[in-house]
Amino acid sequence: MIVLVCGALFVAVFAFVFYPERRVEEQHEKTRLEYLEERKEVVFENLRDLNFEYRAGKYPEEDYAAQRASLENEAAETLSEIDALQPGRA
Repeated sequence: MIVLVCGALFVAVFAFVFYPERRVEEQHEKTRLEYLEERKEVVFENLRDLNFEYRAGKYPEEDYAAQRASLENEAAETLSEIDALQPGRA
């Protein structure tokens, strides 16, 4: 009996997770600007995490400097593209 209940629950969860969305026209498609704003937040969060872990002693100075430079470059590129896409900003 327990096996049947578990099986039914598994099928229900599987159907819920993988059932295709019927109202595709109502789904919101992200613009490039929305994507870049999300990416900016992720990069800034990664920088905060990197600084925290460096202060906690998890990274040597060389690795920290290389990763920080990479994240800062990515943040600068993202911010410059955001500025280029936003209307009314020059």
